[in-house]
Amino acid sequence: MPFPTFDRSRLRLRPLAERDHDVHLPDLARLEDPLPPYDGADIPEIGRRIVAARRAGNAVIWMMGAHVIKLGLARYVIDLLERGMVSAIAFNGACAIHDFELALIGATSESVARYISEGQFGLWRDTGRINDVATGAAAEGLGLGEALGREVWEGDYPHRDVSILAAGYRLGIPVTVHVSLGYDIIHEHPNCDGAALGAASYTDFLIFAQQVCGLEGGVLLSSGTAVMGPEVYLKALSMARNVAHQEGLPLAHFTTAVFDLQDLGEDIGHEAPKSEARYYFRPFKTILVRTVQDGGESMYVRADHKVSVPHLHRAVVDALEEG
Repeated sequence: MPFPTFDRSRLRLRPLAERDHDVHLPDLARLEDPLPPYDGADIPEIGRRIVAARRAGNAVIWMMGAHVIKLGLARYVIDLLERGMVSAIAFNGACAIHDFELALIGATSESVARYISEGQFGLWRDTGRINDVATGAAAEGLGLGEALGREVWEGDYPHRDVSILAAGYRLGIPVTVHVSLGYDIIHEHPNCDGAALGAASYTDFLIFAQQVCGLEGGVLLSSGTAVMGPEVYLKALSMARNVAHQEGLPLAHFTTAVFDLQDLGEDIGHEAPKSEARYYFRPFKTILVRTVQDGGESMYVRADHKVSVPHLHRAVVDALEEG
């Protein structure tokens, strides 16, 4: 006897225009905004390495969690894409949702505390259009990120200029979306096809793995993604190294940089003992230690994204201007 499943036809979806939003278009940072205070030494060096990597034709891959977008930092990311300083971006599912909503209505982010009480959290009809795009992407054999970028860039999205997905599509730079089923609000919707979503996201995983093949001499950035980033990167790197080793090619000499708020202590070059909570922080042991132990180097920037992203952007621009 199969287990009973939830009947999604009983759900009531409301228009996105009826939702109260925490983030609006005027909240997004502008490139000309003054830099927030920060005196760390690592970010300028990361900027120089990014520029050196791109000038040498090596990959610069930026993985990120949704707070980079929710904090209004998309314009910095888009500018670095336009300058050719980032060769691939990896989103989690929430990144794609916030990017999509900003492009569509110039607002995003709902109050979980308010809407979960009335059973309305996530059930907004317009956002569910992402599911339709995913279904089409699977039918075409496209990655979810490319399909969403095309939808935003070519469709009726008044604020496509602040969409990282649209920028990636416009510039021919992969923005991949790595979905975990059940994690995102669109998975609640009656039009969600789990098989299609999985197929489109898996295509993105393979696109991402191919980008990792170019990481020798490159830079891997991770901003605020504690699970998706390190786990997807770990598997992709294993695949890329498997092929590189068969071909006698190196894939060990690159820089990784993690931007987060966790206190990792002074020594980021060695794993913490299992008796300490920081051992279980995946960006630490995976990105900063294990995957660079054969010749790479890692850096950790402990700062709010509202500080680290503008300073990283400035560091790259300064390094470009230095020649």
